[in-house]
Amino acid sequence: MNDLPSTIEGLLEEYDSLTRLMADPSLHTSAGRAKSVGRRYAQVRQIVGAFEAAKRAADDLAAAEEMADADPSFADELPSLRAADLAAAEQLRELLTPSDPNDPRDVIMEIKAGAGGEESALFAGDLFRMYQRYAERMGWSVEVLDLNETELGGVKDMSLAIKARGNPEPRDGVWAHLKFEGGVHRVQRVPVTESQGRIHTSAAGVLVMPEPDDPAEVEIDPADIRVDVFRSSGPGGQSVNTTDSAVRITHLPTGLVVSCQNEKSQLQNKEQALRILRARLLAAQAEAAAAAASDARRSQVRTVDRSERIRTYNFPENRIADHRTGFKAYNLDQVLDGDLGPVIASAQAMAARQVG
Repeated sequence: MNDLPSTIEGLLEEYDSLTRLMADPSLHTSAGRAKSVGRRYAQVRQIVGAFEAAKRAADDLAAAEEMADADPSFADELPSLRAADLAAAEQLRELLTPSDPNDPRDVIMEIKAGAGGEESALFAGDLFRMYQRYAERMGWSVEVLDLNETELGGVKDMSLAIKARGNPEPRDGVWAHLKFEGGVHRVQRVPVTESQGRIHTSAAGVLVMPEPDDPAEVEIDPADIRVDVFRSSGPGGQSVNTTDSAVRITHLPTGLVVSCQNEKSQLQNKEQALRILRARLLAAQAEAAAAAASDARRSQVRTVDRSERIRTYNFPENRIADHRTGFKAYNLDQVLDGDLGPVIASAQAMAARQVG
């Protein structure tokens, strides 16, 4: 226990402060702030619990060693107590190791069809269903913020929010699992639109961004945005609304453009578009911070870069291959049904090795 980081003292003080804050009724007048504070409280509480467990293990070992000096019969307990002391101290060190501060956050995900026409759009729809089923397995909720479909039921582009219930520990957060999914996903299969039975290669892009807990966390000056309205369109481009309910927001300082037409209300579409824009700006801040940090850190948050081909889905061989981690398995049908755990675990392990 003597070589543990001195930061534990500051965390103990923070835990006391957060405990008082959680009991303050005024905190819960803002859902976003309450969630942010609750998330930090859960994280610090876990560290404090590990510290107390490590302290107990160290005290038990010290007491047993003292008694063993006086009575050799106590020496039989020392090996197990030493093992418990080492395990408790190691768990505390792991919790104190700096991690991605966004890990506990929920995410905004964008899926876009790429090269390959209708087949690419159909594959983008497959990716959406894959993430939806994975979220169901994890006990998360999925909300479609915007959707632009093709006539055959494919996805030209879509935005969705994936949320965990309550305040998960950092390692259980949505971002902690899905931050590695950003990039180009390549598919190899016989398209349903192909009559000759030839295998085609197409791709879809995925962008994953941590979602701010509170709109105030990412301030957007009304003077920095231009809001345009237009009529919503459905598959094939036909109009599905007689009013200008769709909204396009342009963030002038960065040039970011977000469009939403899923809701019937112009106000609702504007709120959804602002929600996506905030997530994009938060991701841009993280990317800028990473550029000024170490190479290892930069590699973890590079997931916002959709230009990187990260994975291949080969239907004829029922094969899934991740090009970053070397992961390969022949259970593509199960992966598309939401069994993404081993694939994601390989990316998490890669990131852990880079940090180490």
